[in-house]
Amino acid sequence: MSIKADRWIRHMAEQYNMIAPFQAQQVRQTGEHKIISHGTSSYGYDVRCAGEFKVFTNINAAIVDPKNFSPASFVDVVSDICIIPPNSFALARSVEYFRIPRNILVVCVGKSTYARCGIIVNVTPLEPEWEGHITLEFSNTTPLPAKIYANEGVAQLLFLEAAEECETSYKDRAGKYQGQQGVTLPIT
Repeated sequence: MSIKADRWIRHMAEQYNMIAPFQAQQVRQTGEHKIISHGTSSYGYDVRCAGEFKVFTNINAAIVDPKNFSPASFVDVVSDICIIPPNSFALARSVEYFRIPRNILVVCVGKSTYARCGIIVNVTPLEPEWEGHITLEFSNTTPLPAKIYANEGVAQLLFLEAAEECETSYKDRAGKYQGQQGVTLPIT
């Protein structure tokens, strides 16, 4: 990069509408309340999760099958917090909508605040020319219930810029998660 990373992210967000809504600075507090930070960081962007959750439940004794995943395996929760049962998981979506340029690959890692509590955030890479809300997966690896906060930072995105554009983008392949909105379950 020829410009500082945080300015590069702001530039890409403005030029390509890459992140909407976009927070140009890192936010650590709203009013008098401390929050888990979100917005532009030194070398990335801290994404927030919205208050729409799908919490995994096994009340139907389902088998977890990625080719035939039943929506009945989830309980829908709309709230500012989500309680994930012990050794279970929940899905959510990012507040932000992303439009990834053709020469960018985005890698997502969980924030240390959650990782230090045994909560793992998993997101697959955002490929060149993918767009949509990110579906976030939170795994509670602990034997206790775990709390996720909506509208606060949950993961950091790292942007990798290629020297040249890819030959075939996610959009070119008509990827099945292109343009996803809301919490998106597995598609086969």
